[in-house]
Amino acid sequence: MPRSLRTAALALAAALALTSLFGGVSAGKASAADTGGLSLAQATTVGLHNTYVPATFSYLAQALDTGTSMIELDVWDDFITKEWKVSHDNPLGNSNNCVDASAASQLYSGGANKDLESCLDDVRVWLAAHPGHAPLYIKLEMKAGFQSTYGLGPAQLDTAIRSHLGSDVFRPADLLAKPGGGTYANLDEAARAGNWPTRAQLAGKVIIEAIPGTVEESNPTDTLWTDVEYATYLRNLNSAGNIGNAEVFPAVHNAASGDPRTRYADTTIRPWFVAFDGDASTYMGGTIDTSWYDTNHYLLVMTDAQNVSPAISDTSPTEAEAQARVAQLAAAHASIVSSDWTTLPTVQAQSLPRG
Repeated sequence: MPRSLRTAALALAAALALTSLFGGVSAGKASAADTGGLSLAQATTVGLHNTYVPATFSYLAQALDTGTSMIELDVWDDFITKEWKVSHDNPLGNSNNCVDASAASQLYSGGANKDLESCLDDVRVWLAAHPGHAPLYIKLEMKAGFQSTYGLGPAQLDTAIRSHLGSDVFRPADLLAKPGGGTYANLDEAARAGNWPTRAQLAGKVIIEAIPGTVEESNPTDTLWTDVEYATYLRNLNSAGNIGNAEVFPAVHNAASGDPRTRYADTTIRPWFVAFDGDASTYMGGTIDTSWYDTNHYLLVMTDAQNVSPAISDTSPTEAEAQARVAQLAAAHASIVSSDWTTLPTVQAQSLPRG
């Protein structure tokens, strides 16, 4: 092959690789390459709901192969075995597609139904096999909350994450660190200052979000939910000079007008929330100013994107329908557009400028 053709081929391959890493091109939006220069809070990407379910993907790696920017794991704290279980509705057993891979060759074979740590191992191995992959969110729904009294609290969750993902995680301490030295006082201050790195700088990194679980939220005897417990833990770690131990960004769950953090009676934990997670239809209902999240550089996860009027299929819309919905929610300032569109890799790989 002549040198000029070889050079052109290499340039084309590099451009295609960049497109693969940072999403496809959407009509009326910037190209894939452009989103790499945007901060994490300036872009809209696409995520998948309940990616651990074996009926949806035989292996967790297959969910990652779609190009999605978010996977979701439902986590139960089994205080009897001292294990973080991953399943939809079994608090005492694992029911998932995680195989505890230690090499890329093991990602699509072996027995599933492993614990959270094994799921994190699969993510770490998959990322190592896809160097430079666009930043990946892991959403943890803590189904029944923490059990700190029995040794399964925020500190133990952080230890598990750190042990299995290591330096792959973009942590709260990383957001707090000022580029020129020193730190911001809290996550809110850092976010509003626009201290998020660019997507290109976060290539290969994981951002972990945790929300209260459905069982926890419906339990009238549970008065300390995941969001409050983890935010309190963050505040205390920071006061003790140990914020580097934290691995998770707690999210304010469920859409609400105004600043949803005012629901927390303890005003000292409010500045430790910069992630928000709720139903897309509620955010789009006309009573919530979603630009507030974008202006302050907060992360906003909009779930059940298919239900926004006019509703489209929850599992298999056309590619055009799904792309239009992602563009609609990107314009409405979503950071992550979440759905069950498991068979649309071109949609899952999208990244758009936010707002």
